[in-house]
Amino acid sequence: MKHVKIMGIPFTHITHRTLVQKLEEHIRLGEKSFIITANPEIVMHANADYEYMRSIHKANYITADGIGIIRASQLMKEPLPERVTGYDVMIDMLEIAEKEQYKIFLLGAHPDVLNRVEANIQKYYPNVEIVGKHDGYFDWNHNDVAEQVKEANPDLTFVALGAPKQEKWIAQNIDQFEKGVFLCVGGSFDVIGGVVKRAPAYWRNNDIEWLYRLLKQPKRWRRMLALPRFAYRVIKQKLKGCL
Repeated sequence: MKHVKIMGIPFTHITHRTLVQKLEEHIRLGEKSFIITANPEIVMHANADYEYMRSIHKANYITADGIGIIRASQLMKEPLPERVTGYDVMIDMLEIAEKEQYKIFLLGAHPDVLNRVEANIQKYYPNVEIVGKHDGYFDWNHNDVAEQVKEANPDLTFVALGAPKQEKWIAQNIDQFEKGVFLCVGGSFDVIGGVVKRAPAYWRNNDIEWLYRLLKQPKRWRRMLALPRFAYRVIKQKLKGCL
């Protein structure tokens, strides 16, 4: 499969529809798959953290979850086809799980949010079997979360620990699982649980979802600083012919 390398990260040249088809195929064949939906913030963090970069490189698919990634690929004359977000992939996989009665495991978020996510999935996708769940508040050095997932043997594990924790957790533990799709979904649990409202279609379609999030959550401004730094690095390296 074709990849586009941006600041050391090999983004998969794939559409949302094709990725969902691939993941469904992995489930049918009993295969493992690790999916990261990466934005400029993740790229910048990986370039400052070698271990995190190693974790990201263990993924089977790394998609462009952010207009900044798409613009960078266009600047490189190797345009990625479209944004592929963790939330959208999760929703489509839940619809497939509803039809095929797949088993899922939910990992991440605050306990109260996690309970709301479970309730909403059971309400809107009643044929989906939730075989386990665990909130995101656990000691990484002394926990049995991976064992719980292994024992539950899900077809799909949605990991909502936020970056960089979710990518590191999957990378550290995926070798002990025999099968299953492991999808990083970031703040998707907050949306499904009704805690956070997703940006309306207008903002998403006009590539300004980041602005909507900033207006709704001003505390995100520090995280948003990664965007201009990312743009500067991409342009600088392009001019130097290093990309």
